[in-house]
Amino acid sequence: MINCDLCGKEKECSPRQIEGREYDLCAECWEPLAEKLKGKGHKTSEIVFLPPPQTIREREDEEPEEPPSTLPKIFGITSSLEN
Repeated sequence: MINCDLCGKEKECSPRQIEGREYDLCAECWEPLAEKLKGKGHKTSEIVFLPPPQTIREREDEEPEEPPSTLPKIFGITSSLEN
């Protein structure tokens, strides 16, 4: 018989590890505690799929952007200053 770390009574206890520490807990104390601890601990990570990286060959296959065939038109206002 071992004393329960939670209730202090001398009962048949089993060792339980909680947050890196080991405790001797009886079944009466462990059941409600297990319910409270449910959901705590390591969470499962979500898997995220990323698109494959663009390879050098794909970049070479792309045609370079050609400059426009006509020059852009520039509009301006001229004013003559007369004294």
